[in-house]
Amino acid sequence: MDISDVIVREASLDDLQDLLRFEQELIQAERPFDPTIRPSPLLYYDLEKLIQDKKVGVYVAEYKGKLISSGYGMARKARHYLDHKEYAYLGFMYTDPNYRGQGVNSKVLSVLKEWANKRGLMELRLTVYDENIAAINAYEKAGFQKHIIEMRLREK
Repeated sequence: MDISDVIVREASLDDLQDLLRFEQELIQAERPFDPTIRPSPLLYYDLEKLIQDKKVGVYVAEYKGKLISSGYGMARKARHYLDHKEYAYLGFMYTDPNYRGQGVNSKVLSVLKEWANKRGLMELRLTVYDENIAAINAYEKAGFQKHIIEMRLREK
């Protein structure tokens, strides 16, 4: 695959079936990292609502007419003690396994960075499971740094 042939564009409702499939594949990929994810059927997002929300940027990567990746950006309020009032939260970061490691995620991240910058959101954040080394490496390659570790204790 030639990465220059990959087009990143805003998602539309016409993409919904592919995005719903991506969501299920993302859930399956994350299950090994989190035993508390409920059994299927399960949805993480209201994708239709996100696509229609003008304050959210939902993007897809397309290669030869096939959707291969996704991601969204939305403004979130920052904690009151930080030096910024809002930041861009990135989510629904998914790339078809057949196209991973070829720069597709980087291309989607680049468009999401542009989306955030146009809105004056200079801080970008996302969450990733600490055991998802491949994803962490991809985000670090794109300039992200580890920041906070969320701890939990599950009582029986």
